Amino acid sequence: MNERRGEAASGARNLADEDLTRAVLESFGGAESGRFREVAQSLVKHLHAFVSEVKLTEEEWFEGINFLTRTGHITDDKRQEFILLSDVLGVSMLVVGLNHRHVEGATDSGEGVEVVRGDGSLPTGSTEATVFGPFFVEGAPAFENGDDISGGAPGEPCFVSGRVLNAGGEPIPGARVDVWQADEEGFYDVQYDDLEGARGRGRLRTDEEGRYSFWSVKPEPYPIPYDGPVGDLLRAAGRSPMRPAHVHFMVQAPGYATLITHVFAEGDEHLDTDAVFGVKETLIAPFVRHDAGAAPDGRETKGPFYTMEYDLVLAPAGE
Repeated sequence: MNERRGEAASGARNLADEDLTRAVLESFGGAESGRFREVAQSLVKHLHAFVSEVKLTEEEWFEGINFLTRTGHITDDKRQEFILLSDVLGVSMLVVGLNHRHVEGATDSGEGVEVVRGDGSLPTGSTEATVFGPFFVEGAPAFENGDDISGGAPGEPCFVSGRVLNAGGEPIPGARVDVWQADEEGFYDVQYDDLEGARGRGRLRTDEEGRYSFWSVKPEPYPIPYDGPVGDLLRAAGRSPMRPAHVHFMVQAPGYATLITHVFAEGDEHLDTDAVFGVKETLIAPFVRHDAGAAPDGRETKGPFYTMEYDLVLAPAGE
């Protein structure tokens, strides 16, 4: 009788504690993909360790399930609450850091590339990446360089320009540059229920010299959406939902790794308290105020405007 009990305990019956964890780990042992097996088994190991460490109660388990369910329910084609959750937990930036360490510092030749950072030049390697964020939309409207992508968004006019370069400092013509940002009210276009067209969002191609440029509005700091489960999490932790002012960029070109990054406004009061931990020193640039008059592209403005210049350096694909 005791032997039969021992046999059952060694299988998938009467399992608890370390025996339970071991059995679950072994259940993934037959996975065809070695990488899937590695990830799944590590997830189980750390998740079981977490539950044991905090001595999770059944009430807390139910609350966790409810939290994830609400996160799924509020997610749609205009709002990605799961990405937002990953962002505020620091997971997004951890993944970015693990996957983009090759772009930091000097190039393979050991020499830096002179790139514009708004207030001068800075020797650097490829542009650092940061979080994707929850408000990217596929199929943004195409614009020509110099066009106004604001779409009537409220805010002070701002002319943004720069170059897309390779790690050797050479221009990359024809690179696709996706741009999106919030308006002066702190909202992205997809957050307006009654808005049909895109605002503060667009897609451009660099010219033969690798240059891009567009008009939009000066970005302002804003709170991430906190009317859902992620907002509940932040309130429970006593954390601020604020992000510093920034413009999103996603740059793609054949033969180069896709760059997903922001450019943050120099001097913003939230640079050191970003709710999603996304600020990098090299991604901060001044948004310079100008009185009415001639803009860099020759346009005559009737009122004050801002300019921001920033070069984006792509790493070779596969590094």
